[in-house]
Amino acid sequence: MSQQFKLNVTARAQTGRSASRRLRKANRVPAILYGKHTSPESLTVDGPEFIRFLKSVAGRSVLVQLERSDKADKALSFLQEVQRDPITDKYLHIDFQEVKADEKFEIRVAVRVTGESFGVKNQSGVLEMNTQQLRVRCFPKDLPEAINVDVTELKVGETIKVSGLKSIEGVEFLDLKGQPIVSCVEPVAEIVQEVAAAAPVEGATPAAGATPAAGAAPAAGAAAPAAGAKAGAAPAAGAKAAAPAAGAKPAAPAKK
Repeated sequence: MSQQFKLNVTARAQTGRSASRRLRKANRVPAILYGKHTSPESLTVDGPEFIRFLKSVAGRSVLVQLERSDKADKALSFLQEVQRDPITDKYLHIDFQEVKADEKFEIRVAVRVTGESFGVKNQSGVLEMNTQQLRVRCFPKDLPEAINVDVTELKVGETIKVSGLKSIEGVEFLDLKGQPIVSCVEPVAEIVQEVAAAAPVEGATPAAGATPAAGAAPAAGAAAPAAGAKAGAAPAAGAKAAAPAAGAKPAAPAKK
């Protein structure tokens, strides 16, 4: 069962961008609480208290009991969404979703890998996370802090899917059974080396005795004719003179 935390909140009457900016300047974070059976309620949370709360939660799925000074009843909820400024990293807004102790609800729960993979330990494999969170349905009392995935037997080339998860009492997995969660793959460097070894090397010398393809151009950088060689050199001794071209007139005989 998930641990339950407490958080002090205060109702806020003013809404809108200007009111939210004033709250943030006062080191408070605008928030909203909504649920199936109640109307949305605008709240504020003390900034430092909320930061301490997040550090205590440490990424787990937990229930939050909201305590309001203006109301005696306490709302049981969970963190639906937290918005942060991408530049200043300050918290901009918090969404709480109210739940009932006797009613099932849906929530995303973080995936936690346990054990040392056989493929990583003995086959130089690398773990690859395909899914960081899984959707579940359960009663508040059955909410798990995380979905533990044991990768001890995972070998290179294998994948653990939703269908391979161990069942958790009171928890229903809502994602597709064939959805991959974590895989063990070969190191990227080894894959690159295999591809490079299979590819032909540019400018490589052909094997001895290989016949060049018909009409192939001479290789770049082929040796030039020997220095001092005369164009149109005389044929070798004993070689017959080439026949005159068709239609060519015979040369006049030399005068004696």
